[in-house]
Amino acid sequence: MYDGPRLIAMDEPSGNPSFFKKWVMRQYWRMQQSQAVVSLLLWGTTITLLVWPYLRWRFEPGCGDGMLCFDSELFGIPLTYVGLVTIFMTVMFGVLLVGFLYDQVFSLWTEWRNVDTERNPFATYALSPVWLVLYALQAETLKRQLSDDEEEMKEQMDWYLKWCKSYTQGEMFARAVQQWDKALGKTPTFWFTDDDAMQKARELKFDDEQN
Repeated sequence: MYDGPRLIAMDEPSGNPSFFKKWVMRQYWRMQQSQAVVSLLLWGTTITLLVWPYLRWRFEPGCGDGMLCFDSELFGIPLTYVGLVTIFMTVMFGVLLVGFLYDQVFSLWTEWRNVDTERNPFATYALSPVWLVLYALQAETLKRQLSDDEEEMKEQMDWYLKWCKSYTQGEMFARAVQQWDKALGKTPTFWFTDDDAMQKARELKFDDEQN
Protein backbone atom coordinates (compact mmCIF):
# COMPACT_ATOMS: atom_id res chain seq x y z
CA MET A 1 0.00 0.00 0.00
CA TYR A 2 1.36 3.39 -0.98
CA ASP A 3 1.46 5.72 2.03
CA GLY A 4 2.83 8.93 0.58
CA PRO A 5 6.02 10.18 -1.02
CA ARG A 6 8.96 7.84 -0.60
CA LEU A 7 12.07 9.25 -2.19
CA ILE A 8 14.94 6.92 -2.96
CA ALA A 9 18.30 8.57 -2.54
CA MET A 10 20.55 8.46 -5.57
CA ASP A 11 23.31 6.85 -3.53
CA GLU A 12 21.06 4.13 -2.13
CA PRO A 13 19.51 2.07 -4.93
CA SER A 14 16.70 -0.15 -3.76
CA GLY A 15 18.12 -3.34 -2.24
CA ASN A 16 21.72 -2.61 -3.31
CA PRO A 17 24.10 -1.13 -0.74
CA SER A 18 26.29 1.28 -2.69
CA PHE A 19 28.74 2.65 -0.13
CA PHE A 20 31.71 1.15 -1.98
CA LYS A 21 30.49 2.29 -5.39
CA LYS A 22 29.90 5.81 -4.10
CA TRP A 23 33.34 5.90 -2.45
CA VAL A 24 34.99 4.76 -5.69
CA MET A 25 33.10 7.33 -7.76
CA ARG A 26 33.97 10.07 -5.28
CA GLN A 27 37.67 9.29 -5.70
CA TYR A 28 37.21 9.18 -9.47
CA TRP A 29 35.48 12.57 -9.33
CA ARG A 30 38.34 14.01 -7.30
CA MET A 31 40.86 12.79 -9.86
CA GLN A 32 38.80 14.33 -12.63
CA GLN A 33 38.83 17.71 -10.87
CA SER A 34 42.63 17.75 -10.87
CA GLN A 35 42.90 16.41 -14.41
CA ALA A 36 43.18 19.82 -16.06
CA VAL A 37 46.02 20.99 -13.81
CA VAL A 38 47.84 17.65 -13.79
CA SER A 39 47.60 17.23 -17.56
CA LEU A 40 48.94 20.76 -18.06
CA LEU A 41 51.94 20.03 -15.81
CA LEU A 42 52.57 16.69 -17.52
CA TRP A 43 52.30 18.32 -20.92
CA GLY A 44 54.77 21.06 -19.95
CA THR A 45 57.18 18.54 -18.45
CA THR A 46 56.99 16.26 -21.49
CA ILE A 47 57.69 19.07 -23.97
CA THR A 48 60.52 20.35 -21.75
CA LEU A 49 62.20 16.94 -21.73
CA LEU A 50 61.70 16.57 -25.49
CA VAL A 51 63.30 19.95 -26.20
CA TRP A 52 66.09 19.59 -23.63
CA PRO A 53 68.34 17.20 -25.66
CA TYR A 54 68.61 19.84 -28.40
CA LEU A 55 69.70 22.55 -25.95
CA ARG A 56 71.58 20.56 -23.34
CA TRP A 57 74.98 21.07 -24.95
CA ARG A 58 74.74 24.80 -24.30
CA PHE A 59 74.71 24.10 -20.56
CA GLU A 60 77.59 21.61 -20.50
CA PRO A 61 81.28 22.34 -19.87
CA GLY A 62 83.18 22.76 -23.06
CA CYS A 63 80.34 24.54 -24.82
CA GLY A 64 82.75 27.30 -25.78
CA ASP A 65 82.83 31.01 -25.30
CA GLY A 66 79.77 31.78 -27.40
CA MET A 67 77.02 34.12 -26.25
CA LEU A 68 74.56 31.25 -25.88
CA CYS A 69 76.65 29.03 -23.63
CA PHE A 70 75.63 28.66 -20.00
CA ASP A 71 78.11 26.27 -18.39
CA SER A 72 78.52 28.25 -15.17
CA GLU A 73 76.43 28.71 -12.03
CA LEU A 74 74.00 31.36 -10.85
CA PHE A 75 73.96 31.94 -7.10
CA GLY A 76 75.46 28.50 -6.67
CA ILE A 77 72.75 26.84 -8.78
CA PRO A 78 73.86 25.12 -12.00
CA LEU A 79 72.39 26.88 -14.99
CA THR A 80 71.17 23.48 -16.20
CA TYR A 81 68.23 23.79 -13.81
CA VAL A 82 67.67 27.36 -14.89
CA GLY A 83 67.50 26.16 -18.49
CA LEU A 84 64.97 23.45 -17.68
CA VAL A 85 62.77 25.88 -15.74
CA THR A 86 63.05 28.43 -18.55
CA ILE A 87 61.90 25.90 -21.15
CA PHE A 88 59.02 24.82 -18.92
CA MET A 89 57.89 28.39 -18.27
CA THR A 90 58.13 29.13 -22.00
CA VAL A 91 55.79 26.23 -22.70
CA MET A 92 53.37 27.47 -20.02
CA PHE A 93 53.51 30.97 -21.46
CA GLY A 94 52.76 29.56 -24.91
CA VAL A 95 49.71 27.74 -23.56
CA LEU A 96 48.55 30.91 -21.81
CA LEU A 97 49.07 32.91 -25.01
CA VAL A 98 46.94 30.46 -27.00
CA GLY A 99 44.28 30.69 -24.30
CA PHE A 100 44.35 34.48 -24.42
CA LEU A 101 44.01 34.49 -28.20
CA TYR A 102 41.23 31.91 -27.97
CA ASP A 103 39.34 34.06 -25.47
CA GLN A 104 40.04 37.74 -26.11
CA VAL A 105 41.11 37.93 -29.75
CA PHE A 106 39.14 35.29 -31.65
CA SER A 107 36.37 34.66 -29.07
CA LEU A 108 36.15 31.06 -30.23
CA TRP A 109 34.44 30.04 -26.99
CA THR A 110 31.27 31.82 -28.10
CA GLU A 111 31.15 29.86 -31.34
CA TRP A 112 31.97 26.65 -29.47
CA ARG A 113 29.03 27.29 -27.16
CA ASN A 114 26.78 27.95 -30.15
CA VAL A 115 27.78 24.67 -31.78
CA ASP A 116 27.43 22.84 -28.48
CA THR A 117 23.90 24.19 -28.07
CA GLU A 118 22.98 23.43 -31.69
CA ARG A 119 24.06 19.81 -31.26
CA ASN A 120 22.17 19.40 -28.00
CA PRO A 121 18.61 18.25 -28.80
CA PHE A 122 17.39 19.16 -25.31
CA ALA A 123 18.44 22.77 -25.89
CA THR A 124 16.71 23.06 -29.27
CA TYR A 125 13.69 20.85 -30.00
CA ALA A 126 13.59 17.95 -27.52
CA LEU A 127 12.15 17.84 -24.01
CA SER A 128 13.52 16.09 -20.97
CA PRO A 129 10.88 14.46 -18.72
CA VAL A 130 11.02 17.22 -16.10
CA TRP A 131 10.60 20.02 -18.64
CA LEU A 132 7.98 17.92 -20.38
CA VAL A 133 5.73 17.97 -17.32
CA LEU A 134 6.41 21.65 -16.60
CA TYR A 135 5.63 22.78 -20.16
CA ALA A 136 2.49 20.67 -20.27
CA LEU A 137 1.34 22.09 -16.93
CA GLN A 138 1.91 25.66 -18.07
CA ALA A 139 0.13 25.05 -21.36
CA GLU A 140 -2.85 23.40 -19.66
CA THR A 141 -3.10 26.14 -17.02
CA LEU A 142 -3.02 28.91 -19.62
CA LYS A 143 -5.50 27.08 -21.83
CA ARG A 144 -8.04 26.88 -19.02
CA GLN A 145 -7.64 30.55 -18.24
CA LEU A 146 -8.26 31.70 -21.80
CA SER A 147 -11.62 33.06 -22.81
CA ASP A 148 -13.71 31.52 -25.58
CA ASP A 149 -12.76 34.20 -28.10
CA GLU A 150 -9.02 33.46 -27.85
CA GLU A 151 -9.07 30.54 -30.22
CA GLU A 152 -5.68 31.24 -31.74
CA MET A 153 -3.96 31.07 -28.37
CA LYS A 154 -5.86 27.90 -27.47
CA GLU A 155 -4.62 26.31 -30.67
CA GLN A 156 -1.08 27.14 -29.64
CA MET A 157 -1.62 25.57 -26.25
CA ASP A 158 -3.02 22.46 -27.96
CA TRP A 159 0.13 22.38 -30.06
CA TYR A 160 2.24 22.54 -26.89
CA LEU A 161 0.33 19.64 -25.39
CA LYS A 162 0.70 17.67 -28.61
CA TRP A 163 4.43 18.39 -28.53
CA CYS A 164 4.63 17.12 -24.97
CA LYS A 165 2.62 14.00 -25.79
CA SER A 166 4.99 13.10 -28.62
CA TYR A 167 7.86 12.80 -26.14
CA THR A 168 6.03 10.31 -23.94
CA GLN A 169 6.93 7.72 -26.59
CA GLY A 170 10.68 8.04 -26.04
CA GLU A 171 13.25 6.34 -23.87
CA MET A 172 13.87 9.37 -21.65
CA PHE A 173 10.25 9.48 -20.54
CA ALA A 174 10.26 5.72 -19.97
CA ARG A 175 13.29 5.98 -17.71
CA ALA A 176 11.63 8.77 -15.75
CA VAL A 177 8.35 6.87 -15.32
CA GLN A 178 10.12 3.74 -14.10
CA GLN A 179 12.15 5.72 -11.58
CA TRP A 180 9.07 7.63 -10.43
CA ASP A 181 7.26 4.33 -9.94
CA LYS A 182 10.09 3.09 -7.71
CA ALA A 183 10.42 6.29 -5.72
CA LEU A 184 6.83 7.53 -5.40
CA GLY A 185 4.57 4.64 -6.20
CA LYS A 186 2.69 4.22 -9.46
CA THR A 187 2.96 7.31 -11.61
CA PRO A 188 -0.47 8.65 -12.63
CA THR A 189 -1.43 8.94 -16.26
CA PHE A 190 -0.70 12.55 -17.09
CA TRP A 191 -3.39 14.67 -18.75
CA PHE A 192 -1.30 15.19 -21.88
CA THR A 193 -0.81 11.48 -22.61
CA ASP A 194 -2.76 8.22 -22.24
CA ASP A 195 -2.69 4.87 -20.44
CA ASP A 196 -1.17 3.10 -23.43
CA ALA A 197 1.87 5.39 -23.49
CA MET A 198 2.34 5.02 -19.74
CA GLN A 199 2.20 1.23 -19.98
CA LYS A 200 4.71 1.18 -22.82
CA ALA A 201 7.01 3.38 -20.75
CA ARG A 202 6.86 0.89 -17.88
CA GLU A 203 7.51 -2.11 -20.11
CA LEU A 204 10.42 -0.65 -22.07
CA LYS A 205 13.71 -2.49 -21.44
CA PHE A 206 17.03 -0.71 -21.54
CA ASP A 207 20.11 -2.31 -23.03
CA ASP A 208 22.45 -0.61 -20.54
CA GLU A 209 20.67 -1.96 -17.45
CA GLN A 210 20.58 -5.49 -16.12
CA ASN A 211 17.88 -6.76 -13.84
